Amino acid sequence: MKVLFLIIALGLVPALFFPLETPDITGTLYVKATVTDKDLPKEWRPSKVSPVTVTALDGGDLEVTFTFVKKGQCHEKGTVIQPTEEPGKYSAYGGKRHVYILELPVKDHYVFYCEGHVHGKQLHVGKLMGRNPEVNPEALEAFKRFAQRKGLSEDDISIPTQTEGCRPENN
Repeated sequence: MKVLFLIIALGLVPALFFPLETPDITGTLYVKATVTDKDLPKEWRPSKVSPVTVTALDGGDLEVTFTFVKKGQCHEKGTVIQPTEEPGKYSAYGGKRHVYILELPVKDHYVFYCEGHVHGKQLHVGKLMGRNPEVNPEALEAFKRFAQRKGLSEDDISIPTQTEGCRPENN
C-alpha cells in the first residue's frame, strides 16, 4: 500500500509544475530569482531588475517587456512569444529559443524557463516570477527544486534587487 501511495504521489509532482492549461499571466510580474547555466558570463546575469509586463496579443501570442537603465539612459526591451502545440510552451526569436511558463503550487508564482542557443552555446535560464515584489520562501524552495530537476545548480540561483521601471524618452 505504501508503494502504491508513493507511485501515485510521485506521479502527481510533475503535474504541479506542468499545468494542462497555460495560466493567465498577463499584467505586471516581478523577477524574484534567476538561475542560469554556470558558463553564462557574470555580466549577463542581472543584479537589478524592473517589473515585467506581459500583454496578451491576438492568436495567443504574448508580449513580454521590461525597462532598464544603461549608461544613464532608460531602455525598453521586449519580445513576442508565440504559443506552440504544447501547453505552456512558447517559441521566440524565430524558433531559436523556447520559453516555458509554468505555474507553481504557490499562489501567483510562476517559472519562466528559456532554452536556446546564444553565440553557438546552449543556454538555460529560469526566472521565478510573482505578482508582488517580495520573495516568498515557499515559492523560492519550489524554484530551487525546479532548477535542480533541470540540472541547474542552486549555487547559480541569484535574487536580484528590485528597481522601479523607467520611461524611455521618445525620439
